[in-house]
Amino acid sequence: MGSDNKELTRRIFNEVWNQKKLDLIDELVSPDYVHHDSGTATVQTGIEGYKQFVRLFQNAFPDIRFTIEDEISEGDKVVIRWTVTGTHRGDLPDLPASDKTISLSGISIARLRDGKGVESWNNWDGLGMMQQLGAITADARGRAA
Repeated sequence: MGSDNKELTRRIFNEVWNQKKLDLIDELVSPDYVHHDSGTATVQTGIEGYKQFVRLFQNAFPDIRFTIEDEISEGDKVVIRWTVTGTHRGDLPDLPASDKTISLSGISIARLRDGKGVESWNNWDGLGMMQQLGAITADARGRAA
């Protein structure tokens, strides 16, 4: 079961995100899926909610590329430590395209059932992304501290 779960999460990162095969979401994600993400204000739910989330970042970073650094499986959960790179060529909410590159890390915990993702918790370096895109300067960060 653990290796099957790891294979499913690898497919999401490699095929859905890196190869942009959004149709696979229908196969890999449960209709009752819940996506918790530290970098977004709302919780995405269901297959369409996850597709919208993926499209947002794939449109903003057309060359987005995830690399799985570590993967640990226990029961119905898989923990994935990843890095992501990309060039900001499309708009994000309140952040027009900058043509700047990002490189940051994150951790996702996926809960799986019957060969599909049913819930995930994602924590990544949103502050680092905003700094790399020039949306937050080092001076502003120092004043806020």
